[in-house]
Amino acid sequence: MQFTKVSSGEALQLIEHTVFEAEKINKHIAVAVCGPEGELISFLRMNDASPAASKITQNKAYTAACDRKSTKEMGDMMIAKSRPPAYWGDSKITGFGGGVPILQNQKVIGGIGVSGLSEAEDERIARAAIEKVYG
Repeated sequence: MQFTKVSSGEALQLIEHTVFEAEKINKHIAVAVCGPEGELISFLRMNDASPAASKITQNKAYTAACDRKSTKEMGDMMIAKSRPPAYWGDSKITGFGGGVPILQNQKVIGGIGVSGLSEAEDERIARAAIEKVYG
């Protein structure tokens, strides 16, 4: 099957799996899923998750989809090349880890962002959800 964009059903499945992963460790997160153009498809902030996580997670999903790389990679590049997020001229670009592009057949079909835990844990949960939904 050739995917061109994360479907609304797949976005809901991704959110369901991230919430499941967070609940396994008794934590609260926010999660966002967007299409390859960065448009938000689905979003959820769990009870007791930080309100700031809402904005951050949406920016993580957006960045991962539009820049076609993880937000950790973006953050590492920002540091290595002394390019702050403002360099891109887009207030949604972020370098906080936890945003991951969703790939099918080596093509970006969307992005997922998780926020509320450590950057490494956010990214682990995002990747686990992608694996569950897309294999």
